[in-house]
Amino acid sequence: MSRLCAFLFCLPAFAADWPQWRGPSRDGLSPETALLKSWPAGGPKQLWKTQGLGEGYSSFAVVQGRLYTQGQRGDQEFVYAFDAATGKKLWEVPAGGPFRERRGHGPRGTPTIDGDRLYALSADGTLVCLQPLTGKTVWTFNMVDKFRANPPHWGISESPLVDGDRLIVTPGGPGAAVVALDKKTGAMVWKSQSDPAAYSSTIAVDLDGRRQIIALTGEAAVGLSASNGELLWRYDKISNRTANIATPIFHQGHVFLSTDYGTGCALLKLSGGGSKEVYFNRDMRNHYSSSVLIGDYLYGFSSQVLTAMKFQTGEVAWRDRSVGKGSVTYADGHLYVVGETGTIGLVEATPQAYKEKSRFEISRGEFPTWTPAVISGGRMFLREQDNLYCFDIQAR
Repeated sequence: MSRLCAFLFCLPAFAADWPQWRGPSRDGLSPETALLKSWPAGGPKQLWKTQGLGEGYSSFAVVQGRLYTQGQRGDQEFVYAFDAATGKKLWEVPAGGPFRERRGHGPRGTPTIDGDRLYALSADGTLVCLQPLTGKTVWTFNMVDKFRANPPHWGISESPLVDGDRLIVTPGGPGAAVVALDKKTGAMVWKSQSDPAAYSSTIAVDLDGRRQIIALTGEAAVGLSASNGELLWRYDKISNRTANIATPIFHQGHVFLSTDYGTGCALLKLSGGGSKEVYFNRDMRNHYSSSVLIGDYLYGFSSQVLTAMKFQTGEVAWRDRSVGKGSVTYADGHLYVVGETGTIGLVEATPQAYKEKSRFEISRGEFPTWTPAVISGGRMFLREQDNLYCFDIQAR
C-alpha cells in the first residue's frame, strides 16, 4: 500500500464537511461514522456555546473548520463565519434588510459553500456572493426586485443550489419561477415558468443522460432541463397553495414530494422527460422539515408525528410522537431529531420499531426551534435563534 493510500485510510472518520443545506448531497444524510450510539444523561458533552447570531432559522454550512450561517440584528440581516472548533466569530457581512413576522423574524435560508465562493439569500431576496475566508463581497443584487417577484408571506426561505457553473434560485417572478445564474458573475443564464415562490430548495439530478432541476414552487413540483430551463414535467397535486416547504428527495429514477396543511405525499417515477404518479397518500405530511431516506425507508415528521414509511410503496412501518413536532438529520445509523420545544433525540434508524436511545433539552425562547441539527467533524451543531451550540458526539 502506498504512503498516500495509507494516509487516506488513516484520516479521521469525522473529516466530512457539510457545505450546504441538508449536507453534501442535499438529502439530510451525514457520511460520518464512529459516533456515539447513546448519550449521557443531560446530553453529549457541550464543547462551546456562542451568541450574537440574532434572530433567524438559518441552518449551517461547515467547511474546512469554519461554520457559516445567517441572522438578523436590529434592522439588518447578516452572513456570519465562526471557528467551528471554538465558536469564535471570524467575520460578519450585512446581507439584506430586516424581515419580521409573528412566527419568527430574520433569515430562513442556509449559506452554500462552493470552493472559494459563498452564496446566501436573505428573507427579503437579497442574494450575495462572498469570499468565505474574508467575507468580501464578490457580487450581490436583490432577486425579488430584479425578477419582479412578490416574496411569499413567511419570507424567502430557500438555500441557493450550485450546479456546475450555475447558481439556481427561485424568485417566483413572471417567467422567472426558477432562474439559473452564472455563479461567477450573477448574470442570468436562463429563466423558466411563472409560479410564485414557495419555501423549498431545489435539487439537481441526472436521469436518462439528462440533467434536470427539480423544484417545488408555490403551485407545483416541476422538472426543468438544467441546460436551458425547458419544462420536462409538472405535478400540481402535491401543492397546498399555502406553504410548500420540504426539499424533494430523488432516488433511483423516482422523486418523493411532501407538504402539510392536510395535503400529503407523492412518489413520481421520472422517465423520458416526463413523470408518472406511483402513489399519493396522506401518511407523510412534511411541514417545515424534510424527510430522510435510509435504505428502503423514509423517516420524517408527518405533521407532528415521526413516521417511518417505505419509499417505493408508501406503506407506513411505524409512527411515534417522539420529541414532538420537529426536524430530522441522519448520521451513523441514527436519526437526530430536534423538537420545536428544544428537545433533542437520538433514535435508531430502523423500520422495525421506534427505538429511542437518548434525549436531552436545550433552552428555548419565544419562537420554536426549527433549525435542524448539523453533523460535521464529530460534532453536532444546534441553533436556537441567537444561540449556537456545539456538542461532541464522537465515540472514543
